[in-house]
Amino acid sequence: MGNRLSKIYTRTGDDGTTGLADGTRVDKNSLRVHAMGDVDELNAVIGLLLTEPTSDKIMHCLTAVQHDLFNLGAEICMPNVSLIKTERIKALESTLDEWNESLAPLEEFILPGGSRAAAYGHMARTVCRRAERTMHALDAAEPLTQGALQYINRLSDLLFVLCRMLNEEAGVPDVLWNNESSQNSDPSK
Repeated sequence: MGNRLSKIYTRTGDDGTTGLADGTRVDKNSLRVHAMGDVDELNAVIGLLLTEPTSDKIMHCLTAVQHDLFNLGAEICMPNVSLIKTERIKALESTLDEWNESLAPLEEFILPGGSRAAAYGHMARTVCRRAERTMHALDAAEPLTQGALQYINRLSDLLFVLCRMLNEEAGVPDVLWNNESSQNSDPSK
């Protein structure tokens, strides 16, 4: 493989546009560019999460997700191209079912936190939800593939369960939401 990025700056974006993979130029503030940026940010947060010690099964899953997210970003960058395969959505669902089955039933909402890895996981989950919202807004204007939309939705669910798995691995309980506590607490203390 030759050098794909022989020159990092091109000056072509100085006018507020950026090039898509098919050669078209779009405004840097377009929904498509926002969606690509949200997916890229999600990949970066998952990379941050992967700096934390965790089990091999979580490490392998998240590394595969990072590759999927690169494909998802490429799919968004190349209108009318489908790179997210049904098998990857099914793999997320299978992992989600397996992990969720191994956890105690959730009887209350949980707050982001617990272990540092879980906190990073919650950051990834919220960025994933933002990416999903941006992708749906883009889809309303310029249709995306159903696979792309399904993948990002399943991923946010997986990331929620992942946070619980990370807390369990670390021996740290999930932080349960206590509605009575929030109503009776003095915010100045």
